[in-house]
Amino acid sequence: MKKIGEKAKTASLNLCNLSINKKNSVLRQFSQYLKKNEKIILNANKKDISNAKSKNIKNSMIDRLKLDSKKIKQIRNSIKKIIIFKDPVGKTLSSWKRPNGLIIKRVSIPIGIIGVIYESRPNVTSDVSALCFKSGNVVILRGGSEAFHSNKILAKLFKRALKKKKCDENCVQFVESKDRTHVDYLLAGMKNYIDLIIPRGGKGLVKKVLKKSSVSIIGHYEGLCHVFVDKDANIRTAIKVVKNSKMRNVSICGAAETLLIDKMCLKTHCKPILDQLIKMGCKIIGDKSIKKFISGKMKVAKEKDWNTEYLSPIISVKSVNGVTGAIDHINKYGSSHTDSIVTKNKKTAKKFLSNIKSSIAIHNASTQFADGGEFGFGAEVGISTGKLHPRGPIGLNQLTTYKYILEGKGQIRK
Repeated sequence: MKKIGEKAKTASLNLCNLSINKKNSVLRQFSQYLKKNEKIILNANKKDISNAKSKNIKNSMIDRLKLDSKKIKQIRNSIKKIIIFKDPVGKTLSSWKRPNGLIIKRVSIPIGIIGVIYESRPNVTSDVSALCFKSGNVVILRGGSEAFHSNKILAKLFKRALKKKKCDENCVQFVESKDRTHVDYLLAGMKNYIDLIIPRGGKGLVKKVLKKSSVSIIGHYEGLCHVFVDKDANIRTAIKVVKNSKMRNVSICGAAETLLIDKMCLKTHCKPILDQLIKMGCKIIGDKSIKKFISGKMKVAKEKDWNTEYLSPIISVKSVNGVTGAIDHINKYGSSHTDSIVTKNKKTAKKFLSNIKSSIAIHNASTQFADGGEFGFGAEVGISTGKLHPRGPIGLNQLTTYKYILEGKGQIRK
């Protein structure tokens, strides 16, 4: 691990001198290698899926783990989009002149060396490597053991692209060990090498990172997302948004886990929405007011249900007292990730969007748009729910910080 850190420091210095054209040529080469080695990637992925099934890993986890031709095409598409973006490094973000003639500039720079600890999704290896490299950051990757073979081949292909284009291979490093003590050391013993840790995974992983990391962290604890159906919601829009928010992909952090319905529209909106969810195989856990609108059996929600990220076809449903009740519930139980309101009333929407604490607030659209690709970022390293920079999807520009550059002509302070 120490050697990895030392190599990362050297690579960071080398990366600072690379032109944007050179960086883009590496990304193009990586994309070509993904296409050329598709069979090798899919065979490595089959090993991971076979191992995961033998260990009785949850289906939602296996869904995240699985690669196919379509997903590799999506990965290559993300790289293509990242290539199109301008260089996020060295941009003058703002500048001004002081009365004494001193010129002050705020200029974007890379963060430095980033450690990314993640679970399940092999596409993270590709997305993170491409985003970090183009933004001038060296990355140390530690993927979950369940995706070990998939991650290893993807990281190897990126390193091969670096070598082919005569760049430092150590701009991207993959920790080729399943030993968890290496994760502990990455978090607690490498503060002289790593500038930032990004955890991307479940609650347990993030909790561990928060507890043990000796360097700064950005990421999200969990995705406890809500959809609030207001009394002025168009019923068709409400059904469409709720169905997609919950059921398009139940295992992602942007999936809705709680549905809030305005008491004033329970009679008109509740049954049609819930009937559609039930039809799609979604289990409803609701409060006593909701039970009246379900013909079959329904589990009555307890306090813990409002705090639960199901990541499966289950949703907790609650009736609330208008937009104020929805805001109060979300700010109490939410995880500051993504929350949506469905309403035709612009004044109500404005109140909701302004008062919830979420890093992503949505009006009349699905919570599943909480994704860097959908934001037009090409890809994302993850979602940040912290109050400080960055917030929401972490794309290319969010992987930079800045420094102040002062230009003078011999000025001295009196």
